Amino acid sequence: MIYHLLFPLREYISFFNIFRYITLRTGGSALTALILTLIFIPLYLKKARYKERISEDVPSRHKEKEGTPSAGGIVFLPVVLLSTLLWAKLNNPFIYLASFVVIYLGLMGFIDDIKKLTGDKKKGLSKGEKILLQFILAIVVVISLYYLFPKEVAFKTQFLFFKNIYINFGLFYLFFVILVFIGTTNAVNLTDGLDGLAAGAALAPLTVFILISYFEGNKILSNYLHLLYIPGIEELTIFGGAFLGALLGFLWYNAFPADIFMGDTGSQALGGALGIIAILTKQEFLLAIAGGLFVIEAISVIIQVYYFKKTRGKRIFLKAPLHHHYEEKGFSEPKIVVRMWIISFIFAIIALATIKIR
Repeated sequence: MIYHLLFPLREYISFFNIFRYITLRTGGSALTALILTLIFIPLYLKKARYKERISEDVPSRHKEKEGTPSAGGIVFLPVVLLSTLLWAKLNNPFIYLASFVVIYLGLMGFIDDIKKLTGDKKKGLSKGEKILLQFILAIVVVISLYYLFPKEVAFKTQFLFFKNIYINFGLFYLFFVILVFIGTTNAVNLTDGLDGLAAGAALAPLTVFILISYFEGNKILSNYLHLLYIPGIEELTIFGGAFLGALLGFLWYNAFPADIFMGDTGSQALGGALGIIAILTKQEFLLAIAGGLFVIEAISVIIQVYYFKKTRGKRIFLKAPLHHHYEEKGFSEPKIVVRMWIISFIFAIIALATIKIR
């Protein structure tokens, strides 16, 4: 919106030419989201209706968190969308598809939160209901990709490590997209178990995909780095920047000891944001590296459940996901969180390194 209002004025005042730069608008989007989140969360805390209800599956010291305001995604998700619309080009279809995905998943998470926080304790949407809703979303996304991209690119994804090698999934791309959404949303949701963990851990992979969007929208950089050149995809840096700013603002209140939790409203939307940027940039495999911490957390649950069923009651971890295992071993919550942030940062560096070595 700001671009469309101010950039045309460059014909009269050259200063307004700065609004053509994607870096400026991304910074503006991030700063706007940060400030608005810092303003609105205290207002939400004063009248928060949804309070956390601690399940029996987590370490006992989490009981003291009972009653903490939850569903914080209600605050930062509208802020992300507003900041994006303020600073992005409004004629960009990638922005609308990405926004649709986070709204859809945010609403799905909100329904889940309502059921968990006001209905039967910790019983939200069933697995079947979630998969059905994500399947519908995947269909919409795949149909949109068919019209957004050339036919020879629409259902492809770039392979890791090797330049100019793409995997064409064809009709199976629908199931690949479902897998991406199920994987990212559930992985982020599982990681959201300690104060500040999911919000802080998401900053590094988000930064990776902000950079990827910028590179792929620049013909010279995309050619140099052997990435797809996708005209218009650079506007996703503004979308990612808005999420980055909002998460920083949310983390101000979500850091230990947390004043608010993001709930499924936030974690589903956050996972969806990572997923849709990876899908639109054709870097779905890179997401598994950039979001390596989320992958580890999800795998720890899969291993625990499989081993428990196979051995009829035995466990590999004291508790799953992995962060609860270290809680049970006596590590303090802030130490676990900061160390996992560091791990997430390392995975982000590895992800960026894989681009240059292609």
